[in-house]
Amino acid sequence: MTRKLRLVDSLEAVQAMTWDSSSFMSGFSKSFGVILASEIGDRTFFIAAILAMTNPRMSVFAGSICALGTMTILSALMGLAAPNLVPKIYTYYATITLFFLFGFKTLYDVYFGGSADENSELAEVEEEINSDVTTPLVDSEAAVDSKKKSFSDTMHSVASVLFSEIFIKAFSMNFLAEWGDRSQIATISLASSENVFGVIIGGILGHSICTGAAVVGGRHLAAHINGKTVAIISGCVFIAFGALSIYMGPDA
Repeated sequence: MTRKLRLVDSLEAVQAMTWDSSSFMSGFSKSFGVILASEIGDRTFFIAAILAMTNPRMSVFAGSICALGTMTILSALMGLAAPNLVPKIYTYYATITLFFLFGFKTLYDVYFGGSADENSELAEVEEEINSDVTTPLVDSEAAVDSKKKSFSDTMHSVASVLFSEIFIKAFSMNFLAEWGDRSQIATISLASSENVFGVIIGGILGHSICTGAAVVGGRHLAAHINGKTVAIISGCVFIAFGALSIYMGPDA
């Protein structure tokens, strides 16, 4: 009898683990897809691309991803608290509504809102960055005089990246640009109805890929992005996730 009870408990644990795994992957895939679809060619993408043209790429990437990662975690925590204030069924269908709203709004802007939005946003970001006067950065490589890099030298190099002026600039500009953005609203909505850890990891990974592409490609990549094509894909992804959520239901 005891063995049977243990067997039942083990089966229930495995089933719970499987449910958790599927829940995690659902939140991860939706968050990852939404970020990729909405961040390529977005304001934060242009900020990282232009800053990387004339500044150390590692500092730009570190500042940008720290800001976007922090915003993703804060947004997910806000979404996590939502079901405690509002029943989950309402937050679930509110998320679906936002998916369809963002999707159709994006497609509407593509076909009826003009095609110069991406170019004007790129010019606006470039003007904002060029308006700030930056001071020369300290060359961290000059601090390494010996053949063997000691622990203190390593920490000095890391500190020179994390506390450099360009790191602070990249962090502050991306954090402010992301606040109130549709990707933040989507993250809050997803976290209210999906696995919060999946949403966070998927979101940060998506931001890392977009920011990495912007930093590596720089202005060339930013200038040659077909904004219309990216917007169409983005709108279709939002609509697809909305339809998928309806099909799966709130108890999936």
